[in-house]
Amino acid sequence: MIDALEQAEAAVAACFDTAAWAASEHDLVAALDAAHRLEQRLAAVKLGLVRELDGRGTATAQGASSTAVWLRDRLRLGVGAARRLVELAATLDAAPPGVQDALAAATVDVEQVRVIAETVETVHASAGAEAADKAVGVLVGWAAQFDAGLLRKLGTRILDHVAPEAADAAAEAAVRAQESRAARDRHLTISEQTDGRLRLTGILDTEAAAALRAAIDPLSAPLGPDDPRTAGQRRHDALADVCRLALRTGDLPENGGDPTQVVITTGYDELTRQLGSGALDTGLQLTPEAVRRLACDAAILPAVLGGAGQPLDVGRQRRLISGPLRRALVLRDRGCAFPGCDRPPRWCDGHHIRHWADGGDTSLDNSVLLCGYHHRHLHHGDWSVRLGGDGHPEFIPPAWLDPTQLPRRNHYHRRR
Repeated sequence: MIDALEQAEAAVAACFDTAAWAASEHDLVAALDAAHRLEQRLAAVKLGLVRELDGRGTATAQGASSTAVWLRDRLRLGVGAARRLVELAATLDAAPPGVQDALAAATVDVEQVRVIAETVETVHASAGAEAADKAVGVLVGWAAQFDAGLLRKLGTRILDHVAPEAADAAAEAAVRAQESRAARDRHLTISEQTDGRLRLTGILDTEAAAALRAAIDPLSAPLGPDDPRTAGQRRHDALADVCRLALRTGDLPENGGDPTQVVITTGYDELTRQLGSGALDTGLQLTPEAVRRLACDAAILPAVLGGAGQPLDVGRQRRLISGPLRRALVLRDRGCAFPGCDRPPRWCDGHHIRHWADGGDTSLDNSVLLCGYHHRHLHHGDWSVRLGGDGHPEFIPPAWLDPTQLPRRNHYHRRR
């Protein structure tokens, strides 16, 4: 074997020294095919050697903790690649003879061998040895046409070809097993960061994943070609919009005897003068800008305190844009009123054109519907909003965007 491998090595070295540019295209393609076949055959030989060395315990006899570690040092491989080599060798050793012969003949590669061996093992467990033998022939035939990834997908329906009578029962069992794994593995972890932010990690089952996608996908689309948010930021904002909608419905369970709500506490003077910060009921701090923005939202309950700490206003009906006033606002604006936005009313907050803390009243003439994104944009950006002569909102762009500051309107929501 050593002599043969040394001769093969010399032959390959000679090929390497041959100028490829002088060959015809036909010869180059033929040489590529031959090199690939040789590579697969050498892989089969290499895996056989690894398996034999592993079985003899050579690695531990030479002081290594495992065959993978020994291969890492011996062949100067990464530890991951070394472990994969040992796993492939074990897979080949356990594969049916037909699969080993196919690899030796270079009709399959090592990745396809792994797929075939795993698929055949599944068939054997589901339909017995006879069906497993049939599966070997079918899969080896497919391997001549399809790569390992597609071969694995095709292998999920192999029973339709080799044991149709068992295919339906196996498919049903597979679906039930998948549902069981999904139910077992589902979880959501909420980790609070030191600055008040939350890190979300988890796995959703199929139904919850479908519901989440149905809820946030429409809200995650860019709001025009100039939307500066990344895809991750858009998904974040969409999830926040869904939560605000849930708070607005009033259908959530009570929490400590009160309806589910977010409470922000701030001083009246700080709110009116845009000084200082506010505190959530969790103890976390918010900037003055965030407090003023959130104070517009009927889903948020502000607790405004006077100098002595007494409550001056805790969600007074005259401050909140709700009930008949909100219905009138929806009839007028039909959705987010910001130019070019298509968000429907249910995703929108009621915004005071002149802020309530600045003396603005809660009326149709001082209100406008804005989606969460444009609500933040209006509070933190250079845009302003007013009602035009016809009573509909119009937005004044900043001078750096439009030196003429021509008012703009939302023409997306059709009005009659």
